[in-house]
Amino acid sequence: MTSAITNIEDLRVLAQKRVPRMFYDYADSGSWTEGTYRANESDFQPIKFRQRVAIDMDNRSTVSTMVGQPVAMPVALAPVGLTGMQHADGEIKAARAAKAFGVPFTLSTMSICSIEDVAAGTGNHPFWFQVYVIRDRIFIERLIERARAAHCSALVLTLDLQILGQRHKDLKNGLSAPPKLTLANIANIMTKPQWALGMLGTKRRDFGNIVGHVTGVDDMGSLSEWSQKQFDPTLNWADVEWIKKRWGGKLILKGIQDVEDAKLAVASGADALIVSNHGGRQLDGAESSIRALPGIVDAVGSQIEVHMDGGIRSGQDVLKAVALGAKGVYIGRSFVYGLGAMGEAGVTKALEIIHREMDITMALCGKTNMAQVDKSILLRGSYPT
Repeated sequence: MTSAITNIEDLRVLAQKRVPRMFYDYADSGSWTEGTYRANESDFQPIKFRQRVAIDMDNRSTVSTMVGQPVAMPVALAPVGLTGMQHADGEIKAARAAKAFGVPFTLSTMSICSIEDVAAGTGNHPFWFQVYVIRDRIFIERLIERARAAHCSALVLTLDLQILGQRHKDLKNGLSAPPKLTLANIANIMTKPQWALGMLGTKRRDFGNIVGHVTGVDDMGSLSEWSQKQFDPTLNWADVEWIKKRWGGKLILKGIQDVEDAKLAVASGADALIVSNHGGRQLDGAESSIRALPGIVDAVGSQIEVHMDGGIRSGQDVLKAVALGAKGVYIGRSFVYGLGAMGEAGVTKALEIIHREMDITMALCGKTNMAQVDKSILLRGSYPT
């Protein structure tokens, strides 16, 4: 089976067969027309490489750093909600694969497995944790303390989810907390026996970071009522500074698409920012991440570490983003496809695919390490400026 999987698209096709439609669609969809979701991926295609020959390409290395942490390649696993519904104990399995490969794993606040579950499941190996600014500030303070106790080495603060973008597939599928078990959803789950057996074999089937940790939220039903009231439309830069002070460690700001916001991110004292449009799941019609990246790098790249996510489906995409100034990229759907397809082994497979594609492409462009990768590997006129 694994020998037939040679790229991320192969993993996506297998995941679509094995994961119930409502959870597959949750990961593999965007808001409204899904125009930005599609552009995130398609806008990589016009960017062309400069092929070089007769250059010594021996002794290549993809190692780098992200916010000062050594990484086997400049790639981190992005925070994805409901990962534990793609595969039983999904967050633990993805974190184990990331640990073994030598790249960061970022746990979402809206994960199925809790912070403590992931810490225990990885032998207390440091991982990154993602938070939102919500109305219940006491809960945020407790989350930060729990992340510190679990030895999380960076906090990722998502800034672009003050209100929820309209995602038509989720509405049609009845995706909610708890999920609506309509006849259509039950019938679809019955066609996914491997997934169902995995879920029956685990106790982790609700939002582990929230249920039992918030007063009055003791099950999925009470969670739904709580969560609908918690997204905070009053979020502002003072909140960012408050979280940075409360956390005290490495802080990464996710959701920056505009140069002015990038300058405010620098002023907030954050350690890095992520050029991101939430995978096209918030503001449909927003610019793709790869097109927004160069302008932000030019404006603030000398003052703050610039990362990006959105549309990464290959090692070539990683190399293009790094060439345009990103110090690291995040993969969300690419690792989720692997997880849904084959569990932990699938996440490992996704990382191996991306690493191999990146290494081969770097070599054919005449470079042997990440420090050498810049716009010189790209064909002039083919990339956004």
